[in-house]
Amino acid sequence: MTSSARKWTRETWPIAAAMIQYPNMLPDGRTVQDQSVEEWAATVGEVVDAGFTEIDPTDSWLRVADLSPERRREFCEVVSAAGMTIPAISTSRRSVIDEKHGDDYLAYSHRVIDTAAEIGAHSVSFGFFEPLTEKQKSVLWFWTEQGATNQDDPATWNKAVARIAELGKHAAEVGIEISLEMYEDTYLGTADSSVRFVQEVGLDNVGINADLGNLIRLHRPVEHWLQMMTKVAPYAKYWHVKNYMRIEDENTGLIASHPVPLESGLINYRTAIKLALEHGYNAPFLCEHYGGDGLSVSAANRDYLRRILPRN
Repeated sequence: MTSSARKWTRETWPIAAAMIQYPNMLPDGRTVQDQSVEEWAATVGEVVDAGFTEIDPTDSWLRVADLSPERRREFCEVVSAAGMTIPAISTSRRSVIDEKHGDDYLAYSHRVIDTAAEIGAHSVSFGFFEPLTEKQKSVLWFWTEQGATNQDDPATWNKAVARIAELGKHAAEVGIEISLEMYEDTYLGTADSSVRFVQEVGLDNVGINADLGNLIRLHRPVEHWLQMMTKVAPYAKYWHVKNYMRIEDENTGLIASHPVPLESGLINYRTAIKLALEHGYNAPFLCEHYGGDGLSVSAANRDYLRRILPRN
């Protein structure tokens, strides 16, 4: 499964900044949805100062699809005036099979697809992971506590397949690709399950967001990253990249992890990207990092990607 025929070099490949380090809720009680154009510009300016030319308005920061047409135009003008483009939109914790809000999130996902087409983005990332639990919110690293899980139920699996197929068909009509984010305890919680899921959806424009970082950070046994990447590489589309150091002590059973720059962690992205490229990967990347100055680490990760991507 390959992307449409776009050709980029290491200098021109779209590598976007994630906005996960910027909260939606503001100290004064407002949300980013309510900010002025000038306030949006100040935040976008920080991303520009970090050297990015692409931005993903990750919806944990700003729900572009829920802005009024006028406000959405104003936001796009801010991005354009800063010399940036939006190659993709990522959604977070808005699962279309959420027991309480699944129908609303499905309608929202359709709006995201239409918004992506409207603003010139080519990819959208969806996932089945749900809001953090109170326990996850209370600890240093949320992935060290158990989160919500997808039901081990054929009817729910089939519902998920049907809803993603519905979104995929809509996306194909407007020239958008969908990537489904790998995330623990969801229907994309393993490489095998991820491949099975997209095969059942059966649409060329629906693939896998090979965010292996979400899995190798877990304090539990997981499949080796290279085995996972080998399985999902033929289906890889828009890709969230981040890395972690991981230690496993078989004598004590200790497993621990923490975020590190892309080139310093367990996943060898030089190898992982080569695998994806061999299978025709031709989509943007998104740089993420948790902890500390995530924007600056993401910028260093962007520079690393440009060193290892093909010259031409």
